[in-house]
Amino acid sequence: MSRLSIEILDETRRLPEAALAWLLRHAEQALRRIGGQGEVRVRIVGDEAMAAAHEEFAGVPGTTDVLTFDMSEPIDPGPETGADDQEWTPPPLPTLEQIRQDDVRCSYVLDTDILVCLDEANRQSTARGYPCERELLLYTLHGVLHCIGFDDHEEADFEAMHAAEDAVLAAIGVGPVFHRPFVAGDGPGEA
Repeated sequence: MSRLSIEILDETRRLPEAALAWLLRHAEQALRRIGGQGEVRVRIVGDEAMAAAHEEFAGVPGTTDVLTFDMSEPIDPGPETGADDQEWTPPPLPTLEQIRQDDVRCSYVLDTDILVCLDEANRQSTARGYPCERELLLYTLHGVLHCIGFDDHEEADFEAMHAAEDAVLAAIGVGPVFHRPFVAGDGPGEA
């Protein structure tokens, strides 16, 4: 099995140990499902720390759910590979069918730092009626998908990325999180 190291640090010290263990176990399953290798470091922070990081790194005031920092070095094929006249292209993104069938054939080498906001996860999970650690898992997976090439800025890309998230989470037995409906009376049917 390929080497994958996931570290999750709860800087808030508010997430119960059982929830933290669940998050770590399921994050590893999710990242293996998409062919993840390498290192992923997740820091769980509160609104205040997330708002400060959001302002510092994105120039946007206020809190957010997740910030991702891809620390990997770009791959340079170089002359030793005989590919000095070819431009390197990243491996293709996994398809929904590959995710569902556990047939992702590419490996994605990660060196990723991710900040996830416990307060935002609590707000979202309470509104939707599931445990907070599921929302934190969604944020972790979201950050990693950004690092392997998914994007959510255009509508079609947004839909594809969130469909991939839910496909991975369903495949590992968690079930969809992003497209899970709100609890009756708490808001719109889908986020």
